[in-house]
Amino acid sequence: MKNAINWFEIPVKNFNNAKLFYETILGTEMQVMEAMGMISAFFPAEMETGGIGGCIIAGQGYEPSANGTIIYLNGGDDLNIPLSKVEQAGGKVLLPKTAIGHNGFLAFFSDTEGNKIGFHSRD
Repeated sequence: MKNAINWFEIPVKNFNNAKLFYETILGTEMQVMEAMGMISAFFPAEMETGGIGGCIIAGQGYEPSANGTIIYLNGGDDLNIPLSKVEQAGGKVLLPKTAIGHNGFLAFFSDTEGNKIGFHSRD
């Protein structure tokens, strides 16, 4: 097994608002798909080469939460860059960039839906 994780879903209620939030903080466009009564927008991932993908998703049974599992998004070369966009986009920084020894840095934020999400970067 190359990775313990191969997919993640971040539950949202206000799909369009959440999509705009993540596109803004990550500086990317997310592709939308509707299937089985749900709507998703996909984070960029190189799935063909073993990358780990994920999406935001709205539908029955998907409830945003600040409790439970925490997903860490790639903060790029310096997670201060996407983290600096969080509050402008409607989220809230919960923990600023924090060193975690030889593993790099992490930060936590709350998205527009109330989900607690992390950023991770090596530098």
